[in-house]
Formats: sequence, C-alpha cells, structure tokens
Amino acid sequence: MVFVDWLIVFALLSAMVAGVVVSKKHMSSVADYLSAGRTAGRYLVSVSSGIASLGAITIVAQFEMNFQAGFNMQWWGFSHHFFIVLMAASGWVMYRFRETRALTLAQYFEMRYSRKFRIFAGIMAFIAGILNFGIFPSIGARFFMYYLDLPISFAVLGIEISTFAFLMVLLLLVAIYFVFAGGQVAVLVTDFIQGIFVSLLFVVVCFYFFSIFSFDQIFTAVQTAPEDASMINPFKTSQAEDFNFWYYFFIVLGVWYGPLSWQGAQGINSSAKDAHEAKMGQVLSFWRLMPQIIFLVFIPICAYTVLNHADFLGYAAGVNSVLDGVESGMNQSQLTVPLVLRELLPIGFMGGFAAVMIAAFISTHDTYLHSWATIFIQDVVMPLRKKPLTKEEHINWIRYTIVGVAIFIFFFSLFYKPNQYILLFFGITGSIFMSGAGAAIVFGLYWRKGTTAGAWSAMIVGATISVAGLILNQTYDNFFINEVWFGGIAMISSCIAYVVGSLVSLKEPFNLEKMLHRGEYALEGEHTIVTETVSRGWKLLGVGREFTKFDKLIYIGSYIWIFFWLFAFLGGTITYFTIGIEDITWMKFWYLFLGLHLIAAIIVVVWFSIGGVKDIGDMFLRLRTQKKDVSDDGQIRR
Repeated sequence: MVFVDWLIVFALLSAMVAGVVVSKKHMSSVADYLSAGRTAGRYLVSVSSGIASLGAITIVAQFEMNFQAGFNMQWWGFSHHFFIVLMAASGWVMYRFRETRALTLAQYFEMRYSRKFRIFAGIMAFIAGILNFGIFPSIGARFFMYYLDLPISFAVLGIEISTFAFLMVLLLLVAIYFVFAGGQVAVLVTDFIQGIFVSLLFVVVCFYFFSIFSFDQIFTAVQTAPEDASMINPFKTSQAEDFNFWYYFFIVLGVWYGPLSWQGAQGINSSAKDAHEAKMGQVLSFWRLMPQIIFLVFIPICAYTVLNHADFLGYAAGVNSVLDGVESGMNQSQLTVPLVLRELLPIGFMGGFAAVMIAAFISTHDTYLHSWATIFIQDVVMPLRKKPLTKEEHINWIRYTIVGVAIFIFFFSLFYKPNQYILLFFGITGSIFMSGAGAAIVFGLYWRKGTTAGAWSAMIVGATISVAGLILNQTYDNFFINEVWFGGIAMISSCIAYVVGSLVSLKEPFNLEKMLHRGEYALEGEHTIVTETVSRGWKLLGVGREFTKFDKLIYIGSYIWIFFWLFAFLGGTITYFTIGIEDITWMKFWYLFLGLHLIAAIIVVVWFSIGGVKDIGDMFLRLRTQKKDVSDDGQIRR
C-alpha cells in the first residue's frame, strides 16, 4: 500500500461520511430510524441489501468455497435459478410482508399469532443473530492484518497492543458512527455508495485478471485437481465433501423456505415505499449479483492457478511462506485467496481492493448492528413495557443496544477458534431461528388455517434440531452429518410441526385480508395502479396492475437470461450422460460464462448507479414532506 492506495481508501470513507451527514438531516421519527420512513425505491433497496449481505466475511467465505469447488457450484445454480427468479417475480413473501406494514418481522408475528410468540421469536432471532454475527469482526480484522502485512502487535507508551484486537475496535467504531447518526436512512445511503463502488471495483479487477491469466494457464492448473474433485466438471465431485450438489440444494431450499427469516437486514426489508417497489427490488437483486458472481468465482480460480501452475512459482512461494506461519488450518483456508491478491495486485488496485473490503466490512456491520439492536428493543423489550417511550428515548435505547451488540461480537471474535468453513458456520447458526421462522412466515402469509400453536411447534422443533447440529459439529470433528444437512432436516421437520400443530389447534380461519390491508381494509396510497386490466399471459409471468412498460421489460430480460442458462444446464447434462464431455469443452463453456457475465456486470453498474441516485433524491423528498405518525413505532396497541 502506497500513497495512491491510501488515497483511494480515504476518498471512499469521505464519500460515506458525507452520505451520513446529509442523511441524518432527514431522520426525524422512530419509523425513519427503523425503516427510513418506508420511502426507499427499488434500486436503493436492491443495492443496499446486496452490499449488506455481501460483507468482508462473505467475500472471504466465497473465496474459500470457490477455491475448493471451482466453477461447479455455478452449474448446480443453473438448475435452480429459474425457481429463484420465479420466486422474485411472483413477489414471494416479500410483497405480502410489505403489505402488512410491519416494521420488523416479529411485529408481523404479533399481528398473525400473539404477543408472547413475538417476544419468543424476538429472543430467538436476537440470540441466533449475534451468535452468527460473532465471528464477523475477526474475519475482517484478520484479513486486513495479512493483506496489509501488519505486525502481530505494536507498542504504545511501553504497552504491547494486539493488532488484531485494535483493528476490530477501530472498524467497529466506524460502523457504530454510521448507524448512530442517521439510523436506517444513513444505512441505506452509505450502503448504496459502498455497493456501487464495490461492484465497479469487481469489474475492473476482473478485467485486470483476464489480462494476466491465459485460458491455457487456467486450464492446465485446474486439471491438477483430484479426478473426483474436479473444478470444471460438476459431475466429478464425489470427493468434494462439503461444497457439492447437496450443499447447493439445501441452500436453494432455504431461499424458498426462508425469505425474510434471516433478519440481518431487517431494516431494509421494511424500507420500500410500497409492496411493488419491494417486489421489483427482489427482481433487480438478480441482476445486481452479476459483478459479484464473476468476481467471487473468477478470482479464486485465478488464485488456484497461481498455486498450481509452473508460471507462477515465485508468487506461490510468497503465499505459501506466509500461510506456513498461520496458526490454524481454517485460518489458512480463509487467507489463501487474499494473500494471492496481495501478491498480484499493482498500485491502485491494491488500495481499491482494500477499500472494497473496508466498505464490505462497514456495510454489513452497520446494517447488522442496526438490525439486531432494533430486534431486541422492538420485539423483546417494548412488548414487555406497559408505558411507551418518547421518540428520543426509543431511539437512544436502540443506540445503547447497538453498543452492547458491538461489545459482544468483539469479545466473541477475540476468543472464537474456527474449526469449520465460514459458510457452514453460517448455515447452522442461521438455522437456529430460520428453520422454524420460515414455516411461521410462509404459512402465516399464505395459509388461513395456520395457528399460533403451529408457529410455536415449528420454532421449537427447528431450534432444537439446529442447536443439536451446532453442538455435535463443534464437539466432533468431521461429524457424519454436516451443518447444512442439519439445517435442511430442521426446515423439513419445522414444516411438518407447523402443519400438524395448526390442524390440531384450529378453531377458525385467520382473516388474511385484514392483515394484508386488502379489499375493504385497503389503505390509500399503498398501491399505485398503472393499468386496470392485465392479460392472462402477463399474469402468468408475475406481472400485475402496478407494472410500467419498463417493469415488464425487466421481467422479460430476466426470464430470457434464466432460460438461456437453464437450457445450457439441461443440454449439458443430457450430452454428458449420452456422449460425454471432455474437460477442454467444459473449460470453454466456463470461459463463455465469465465473458457474458462480465458484459452484464458492466451494464448493471451503470444502470443501477443512475437508478439509485434518483431513488436517494426521491427518498429525501418524501422524508421532508411526508406527514409523521408518532404512533408508527412498530408496536401494536390493542
């Protein structure tokens, strides 16, 4: 890192601070602090949720996975992308949740079930969330230590200070500042700035790596993988124990089963200005992923090439010499790709990627600090109080909790010893809440016969199985059922528990129209009707009366893209099992995949930048002019 590199980092941080300064002027109510007053447009929602879910830890985790699995995870993704886009296009869960006008998931649980269940769900979400969040600071701090080649410790006034602990404190303080100042308004704006910057850098770095790695070099390197752990042939992965077809199957099942159940970005989930914008934000998230997909797949492949091709022996020696001094095998796995980047990136790019990781760290931490603190106050503390808080008290209580969450994750990270892949840890800690909450969310929004007893049954069964999986995998190395399998078992068992519990306890069907504000319960301004009639063909594609011509164009483009890769998947599978496919053909296919995604990524960065800037201006205008309702604080008054 030289002056130019540090200048890039400083410029990004300055832009983010400017975003906070402007944003906090527009925050004037509890609803503003919690959900930006429900004023966010589709691009702002999509980009902000994307960078919030990416995070420095997610980048490292994806590096770790794709360095092991190669291109193969993308192949199985083709088989499921159609269903994922169909979910987004239909507005699955997200549309109906936004219609409830709930500020948090547990507020919806109180509407649908009971206050006691809200409190229980809030406690479960909070505990699972901070456990999952607990390792975030350590992964980010460790990355910067090795990427910037920092010493293990340094002395101040004769006192030896751990660099690892110091970096965690420093980065957490920055994140706390952002969320303290302007709440969800500031989180949306700063996350958008970071999201566009990260996407742009992803594209630029990929172009650079295309220029220094040839097709032949990559192909030669990936052929060194074991025969049954291929990095390019998805049908030869029997030795890939963790990141294989079943890993992807349960992940995709979780996408359908558990939308909104992971509450790390709960503020964004309720920030859209109406249900249609929330739905379009979901669809646009598919396109927003393009820069991430190519970067997080291609860069680990290049790192594998460096470590397994004769042309890069010098770089490989430098990486391996550092890895030999890393104390844990899991830490070595997490640092391999970042250390290759440190060896290869030139001036400017070095600082650019450091800025990306700082942005990714801050965006996830400010969003998650806001989410878990909000859930604890909104869904555990407030429902237990008889007397409501003033606006200032309410916001300050959330701020105090933010500090408490930050202190917890600092100490958790300080003492946690990793013994598994990051994504597997995510899977099991997330499923403690998600496995039961998914059933309570989906059935509650779509099934009139769902009951409170069914929801309780699902949450208890899901949490019990997930906690058992966490304990067994922490206690026994290489336990025969890994964390992802435990999560899948928990999801299926929770669904069964919900249905059985509901049918046994059902007295009368629930009034969904009232909760969703439909029919005679409709609220003025919640839906903007563009056309009164929609043909059956458009309805089959998920298009409704709120769609503009450009909205329809986005849907058509999404379906065309998905079907192209779905047909490639089907054709490739049939061809492989009939006449066979050679490795060189697989490699050419993956190069086509990279090229098309790179073109799409360029278009997306320009498109979303323009749309997001317009959304920010519209959000500020709405926040200035909308009538504030002091009772709109996420509590249900009976």
